[in-house]
Amino acid sequence: MCEYCIEHGEGQKWYLQMKNYAEDLLHEELSPSQKGQANTETRLEWNQRFFQNFVSPAIGGLPAAQNYMTGASADAPPRAPQMTEDEIVAQRKVVHFGQVLPLEDAEQVLDLVDSITRLPCGCRFLSIGKTDKRYCIGLGMDKWGILGKYPDAASSLEVLDREEAKSIIQEYDEEGLVHTIWTGMAPYTVGLCNCDRDCMAYKGFIEKGGPASFFRGEYVAQVDHDLCTGCKSCLTQCQFGAQFYSSALERVYIDPQRCFGCGLCRAACPQDAIELLPRERLPEVAELWL
Repeated sequence: MCEYCIEHGEGQKWYLQMKNYAEDLLHEELSPSQKGQANTETRLEWNQRFFQNFVSPAIGGLPAAQNYMTGASADAPPRAPQMTEDEIVAQRKVVHFGQVLPLEDAEQVLDLVDSITRLPCGCRFLSIGKTDKRYCIGLGMDKWGILGKYPDAASSLEVLDREEAKSIIQEYDEEGLVHTIWTGMAPYTVGLCNCDRDCMAYKGFIEKGGPASFFRGEYVAQVDHDLCTGCKSCLTQCQFGAQFYSSALERVYIDPQRCFGCGLCRAACPQDAIELLPRERLPEVAELWL
């Protein structure tokens, strides 16, 4: 289990614990350390600021005015002294951090919550300038005082029921988008995103090799070589460079050290030759989370 499961899930998957979606947690006053990390008094204030400075610009096509993590001006000089990579990751884990989920766990998350809103993706707006890519799903946004407050954004904020949301993420799964779950001041859980290289968190962490933004999933994909026909269909789905093809054996191999456990390769396999195993069952990656 990842450290969030130990700290916030009592040894179970933290993102499937109802207490991490509770309204009391949203209004709870933060500790002095948390306040210093996020420059806010409560999780509600952080999430309202997140919407205003990260989501709202994607709706209107306007530049973000502030850094949504700390509240600092986007063009402010870096803090001195510079934070180390470990310090950056430690701050992200307190403020805004994620984890990769397979489709079935993402569907379980949707079964837990009673407020589901599809949003324009702030990442896609920042990375490729698109304002119409609603790849983000907000959880519990009715508690933030956001819905109904921005009438101009109503057409971009799609309130969904569970079945609508599940249908959408199933389409994203087939499209090859990685499902990720996110905190808004841990352990409060605020969003289910669907990511690829245009996602800022993915781009910084995976593509550019920067500080981690999310944990690997609780699983690792494995190929059944008795079922694999070597069609290579799954190779197009992996966002993490974990799959390799053997011409001699005409089979695909998945490197557990590189696998993030998203399960997207399964959706592309016509032979059902790929399964997800609990990470804890593979000793070589049982403790590999970042």
